[in-house]
Amino acid sequence: MKTEILGPFLTLDAADSDRMHLAAVFVAPQGVTVPAVQVQDVDYPAVRLAQIDESVIYRVRFAVPTDRASAYAWQGTTYDLASDLRGDLRIAFASCNGEEHGDMDREEAERNVMWARLGAQHEAAPFSILLHGGDQIYADEATLGHDLSHHWPKEVPKDPSRADLEDLRQHLRQGFLARYTALMAAPSYAWLCARVPSLAQWDDHDICDGWGSLPRSRTYSPVGQVLFEVAREMALLFQHGCRDGDLPARFHDPEGAHLGWVVAVPGLALVAPDLRSERTRRQIMGPGGWRMMEQIAAQPQPDRLLLLSSVPLLGPRLSLLETLMVLTPRMQKYEDDLRDQWQSRAHRAEWQRMLQLVCTVMQDGRCDVTALSGEIHLATRATMATGRGRALHQLVASGVTHRPPPQKWARFLGALAAFGDSPLPGHPIRIHRIPGQRQRYIAERNALLVTRQSDRWRAEWSMEQSGLTPALPI
Repeated sequence: MKTEILGPFLTLDAADSDRMHLAAVFVAPQGVTVPAVQVQDVDYPAVRLAQIDESVIYRVRFAVPTDRASAYAWQGTTYDLASDLRGDLRIAFASCNGEEHGDMDREEAERNVMWARLGAQHEAAPFSILLHGGDQIYADEATLGHDLSHHWPKEVPKDPSRADLEDLRQHLRQGFLARYTALMAAPSYAWLCARVPSLAQWDDHDICDGWGSLPRSRTYSPVGQVLFEVAREMALLFQHGCRDGDLPARFHDPEGAHLGWVVAVPGLALVAPDLRSERTRRQIMGPGGWRMMEQIAAQPQPDRLLLLSSVPLLGPRLSLLETLMVLTPRMQKYEDDLRDQWQSRAHRAEWQRMLQLVCTVMQDGRCDVTALSGEIHLATRATMATGRGRALHQLVASGVTHRPPPQKWARFLGALAAFGDSPLPGHPIRIHRIPGQRQRYIAERNALLVTRQSDRWRAEWSMEQSGLTPALPI
């Protein structure tokens, strides 16, 4: 019988004035007991969250102080935490942790080279928080092998039986479990995630390619709804260490109708709206998501706000490309990819609304906003003027394991960016070169390091080929 326990995988449940509230996730074979976590000689027991076939998911919740470094222990190993959040601070950001096809068959050392590099960077100068900016898994192939979903989304049965839908649910749970546990078993990924608390924002591949931008006949079908329900259950378990009914305090909606969250630590707010749960072909966020963002804009904020947007908030005039694709039959299959973006013609009013909220947060001059995005499998940066000589910075780090697209695509986007865009009159958007790079878009696997030192913020990209970029003040 298999007895190996996977974990711990740390998540940051919430933070208050003096403590980080953490959750450690474990996966154990049925019948195997998960030992308690120890913090300063106090035992914190594991709580059973769910069972999928013979695998049981457990969670341990505990807290550590935010005014000093700390540690926890499990099974004889001590895990140091950079939990002092009151002064200098290092945060890592990564996205697109997989590929659409054959991800389960990739060689571990090749696939996770950037995770190994992040681990080495953590050893040299520890990270306090690890932000996952979307597509933590690529679940696209989880639909294969079942009669109801094998040809998803091209073919969807109209009226499947309840028994067949329940069988599909079990099939999908097994497929999602296999993908999450494969990540937890990868040595370089597991090493880092046991030592740096994670905060995650999901994107489409955590559900399926293009979720929410697909036709309603797919997403609102019985098969589509089962797919979403399973993806959501698995995201709560593995990305957030929780389940319905016990969502941590950082979630805006305790019922989980949307999975937007806010975490405040000294001098910093981390904000992640949910851009998938309420998404349709005509909207990115629903009433719950907009209520969260409007409340944030109406409240005083600390010196810095990091806004996670799984798809880039600032970008080139993709409406030009969207028009070309609609007019070209061979390119129409990519329409859903463009519909995913804030810059899509279908979402322009929402895009303007979000950008205006950012301007509102920054208008009193006390809070600087930096947007962190992924999704495009390239690295880039952009700014939008917000008035009074200030700017919203956007940093895109995408493709921590997803291999980059061709250089021609990166150059094409760079040329498109030359046109510029101003969705808000008087607030032009500009795509800039990353320090040390010759092009606006960089086709290398990458991750992002964001640092606060003596109240000054800077960003560095860790590139697979060209290494660490010069620091960018933000």
